[in-house]
Amino acid sequence: MANPLAWDDFRLVKAIADQRGLAPAAERLGINPSTAFRRLGQMEAALGTLLFERHRAGYAPTPAGEEMVRIAARMEDDVAAFSRKLDGQLLAPSGELRVTTADSLFNDLLAPIIARFCDRYPEVRVDVVLSNQPLNLSKRDADVALRATDGPPDTLVGRRLATIAWALYGRAEDGAEIPPGERRWVSLAQETGAAKVARYVAARADPARVALRLDTVVGLVKAVEAGIGIAPLACLSGDRHAGLMRLSPPEPDLSAGLWLLTHADLRHSARVRVFLDFVGTEIARLRDLIEGRVPFSGPR
Repeated sequence: MANPLAWDDFRLVKAIADQRGLAPAAERLGINPSTAFRRLGQMEAALGTLLFERHRAGYAPTPAGEEMVRIAARMEDDVAAFSRKLDGQLLAPSGELRVTTADSLFNDLLAPIIARFCDRYPEVRVDVVLSNQPLNLSKRDADVALRATDGPPDTLVGRRLATIAWALYGRAEDGAEIPPGERRWVSLAQETGAAKVARYVAARADPARVALRLDTVVGLVKAVEAGIGIAPLACLSGDRHAGLMRLSPPEPDLSAGLWLLTHADLRHSARVRVFLDFVGTEIARLRDLIEGRVPFSGPR
């Protein structure tokens, strides 16, 4: 064949078969009947076979014509399916999405949000990596990071969703009457990257009163709940535990930014984009809680 067949050639053959004639097929396609006649002749000459048998009752496709009609029908179905996908009827982001965050942020904030995200986007498979040390998104250790930081890497893009407020907490059953200086304390170890918390405790507690040091915020909350000592906690963590009470207002020196980050090369990926938008919207609803303006009042 001198020239390859085009999509319009298949459309013409199908229209002739459906309408059983050149004139009605041309009208359906919005072309001149003479143009339809000429194009059909060119196709048959190029293929070296008839596509239609001409009868008094109309045009009947030959076996070659029937095959072109079947192909055209499949092509129409594919085009229609693609249009539906673009309209959002069938298209949903899909594939694996690797998310990293700290264990405390996952437990206190992200877990229920991911549950709702999975309900909305069931074709996205979320792989969560819990780490209190930043993963390298540039090396694709993760696609998205939810991090508490005041200085996100320049290599990443994203937005600051809120400011995480911290305050001093103790067990509610112990009350607030005993001065902090006379209590036992629990602290994060400075080598965990929580230097703010370690400095805060060191400035207020005699070293002999620091009963325990831990390397995770989750462990810090559990230690305060168990009555080991008082400790600074993120309001997001402390306010959601009924057995704990604030012993101080939010401490500005302990606050940290809450950032949702990805690599610049990934921000236009469908599954990354919908995750960023979804999580950003959900966290915006909880901003007063995260920033310590309202106490936690039940499951969210």
